[in-house]
Amino acid sequence: MWFKRKARNRRFERSHVLDVKLRSQQVRATRFRLLSGVLGVSFGALLVLFLAWQGGTMLLDRLVFLNPAFAITKIEAQTDGDLPLTQLRRWAGVKEGDNLFALDLARVQRDLKLVPWVREAWVERVIPHTLRLGVSEREPIAQASKWQPAPRGNGLEPVVYLLDAEGFVMRPRDNWPGGAAALTTNVPLPRLTGVDDTELRPGRQIESQQVRAALQLVEAFDRSPMFNQVDLNEIDVTVPDALRVTTGQSNEVTFALTNLDAQLNRWRLVHDAGLGSRKAIATLDISVTNHLPVTWFEASALPAVKPKPAKIFRTRKKHV
Repeated sequence: MWFKRKARNRRFERSHVLDVKLRSQQVRATRFRLLSGVLGVSFGALLVLFLAWQGGTMLLDRLVFLNPAFAITKIEAQTDGDLPLTQLRRWAGVKEGDNLFALDLARVQRDLKLVPWVREAWVERVIPHTLRLGVSEREPIAQASKWQPAPRGNGLEPVVYLLDAEGFVMRPRDNWPGGAAALTTNVPLPRLTGVDDTELRPGRQIESQQVRAALQLVEAFDRSPMFNQVDLNEIDVTVPDALRVTTGQSNEVTFALTNLDAQLNRWRLVHDAGLGSRKAIATLDISVTNHLPVTWFEASALPAVKPKPAKIFRTRKKHV
């Protein structure tokens, strides 16, 4: 009993612990080598791709974009109207000797379409030396003016703007830099009065529904039976929801903004009825549908209508 060993608490005994320090270092070293290998391969691949890209670019420049064999020697221009072809080439900003493939066709097309007189534009390469330009022109059908400061501060002067059927604003051609040819038309363009000055900006489209209706009236009049009976001189757009027309024969006719063809036909009926009584329309309101208000004067006082050439309607087509 005296020599009996005292029981020990096994919790305080030292036990063998697995040494994993060496194995963890080996795993980290393996991962580092793997990562280094991946990075090295990626960097090498990127370097090869970069060198190949640079070499390909240099080769492409030498063989194509800087090759004198593709220098432009001929610039062909065409239009569906009467814009000077030399003016089109100037607007395109291209000259002979430029490389045909280095030319940014989208830029050339955009520059042409920024010209207010151009409705559509297209550009085409014809290998090896030819560039083709083509435009579809805007056709003015009316004019409007606003007062602006005169040059050198000499007061104010009226400045004329032209409008096409879609309401796009243009300046007359004789105002172009370089002295381009002035516009020639079959008949004088009717004047629109009362147009807001802020709307008359070249290259912009007029937003006023009243002005747009006036332009539709001009187009409808040119196709109507009244075209050879009177001269359409002026359209006043200041009256709300109405268009007040003045003719060269001193007629004043008021239109509604819609159903213009039907109103033009009613105008012709009233016009013919007056001629049968040797009278001419002084004022007529055809914006109403029944009992048209009309006043008359003697037909003998009417100015003679000058013969008009047939109205030329240009086919509006888009290049494909």
